[in-house]
Amino acid sequence: MRLGLQGCRASGSLPRMASDTLFAKIARGEIPADIVYEDDLALAFRDINPQAPTHLLVIPRKAIERLSCAEDSDAKLLGHLMGVARKVAAQEGLTDFRLVVNDGAGAGQTVFHLHLHVLGGRPLGWPPG
Repeated sequence: MRLGLQGCRASGSLPRMASDTLFAKIARGEIPADIVYEDDLALAFRDINPQAPTHLLVIPRKAIERLSCAEDSDAKLLGHLMGVARKVAAQEGLTDFRLVVNDGAGAGQTVFHLHLHVLGGRPLGWPPG
């Protein structure tokens, strides 16, 4: 069962573009990145266009287009991504940080592979953008 929106593709029928994003290529090691953490389920790397002194991206190795396309069976993976975000924030010496997930183009998502932004190293205002 889906957690979210219609229009999400079943994991076995992802179009080529969903499994061929920039982030999927980084996860497969086809494109270099400044990787700060990796395990069997996820990896974290520095954003090439940082919006804060520390700006990391945490991605699942599994190709999930966006959070609203995650399935109930992805719940453990989604929790793991949060744990990775906590680990890399601590690894970077952040005592305060913001975690952001953009879900869809209207929310600012530009790469359609689920990713968490870990931002810190300066005061972050509210509300964002």
